[in-house]
Amino acid sequence: MLLKDKIVVITGAASGIGRAMALRFAKEGAKRVVCSDLNGAGAKSVAAKVGGVAFETNVAEEDDIRHLIESVETDIGPIDLFCSNAGIGIGGGAEAPNDAWDRIWDINVMAHVWAARHLVPRMIARGGGYLLNTSSAAGLLSQIGSAPYAVTKHAAVGLAEWLAITHGEQGIKVSVLCPQAVRTAMTAGNPDGVASIDGMMEPETVAEACVRAIDKEDFLILPHPEVLEYMRRKTGDYNRWISGMQKLNRKYRG
Repeated sequence: MLLKDKIVVITGAASGIGRAMALRFAKEGAKRVVCSDLNGAGAKSVAAKVGGVAFETNVAEEDDIRHLIESVETDIGPIDLFCSNAGIGIGGGAEAPNDAWDRIWDINVMAHVWAARHLVPRMIARGGGYLLNTSSAAGLLSQIGSAPYAVTKHAAVGLAEWLAITHGEQGIKVSVLCPQAVRTAMTAGNPDGVASIDGMMEPETVAEACVRAIDKEDFLILPHPEVLEYMRRKTGDYNRWISGMQKLNRKYRG
């Protein structure tokens, strides 16, 4: 799908990958870029740079996502590409408190579910559309030091796969973005963390990878190409891969 003359919605658009997507998609000729974020002022700032529209949206609330979709479809036009990009990270394992698990589950997983729930039927009715869901390399591999992040990002990949399998023949295209470390607010306090083992990538590079993938309608977007080899090692010998990840855990977790 070419982005020229398309209506695009991006959550988490005030900064990081979402901001870079907005700027890059506008450069590609998108008809209208809708910038959505919990940081309403940040969303307005980015929207102003691309001649777009801003919404203050809490993706942890289904009603907010429903309102975003309905408002855009009613006042601007049919959404061609919805980038469900907002996400958070927290540390810890099974001992992390329930409210932390609930919050990261709502933002990293259910936000994708709610977007699909309220948008896919509309897209199918008019012959198709495109969903780009941001996950992480952690959704394909794992995340040292954070069970909630690893689990929710795996779930996000699983949902994207299901949507592509179930609705692909109805015109719904799906891509899932799975980078390693990207220079964003999420990595600001931990620039040398395990996710940056292959280097820290700039958000603009990730956005460029998204443009190329959308153009080719690729399902899996891997800005860090090393991740593909890690996946092959994982599936080729799961026990050996687990052993290697245990060594990595000892290195980064002591």
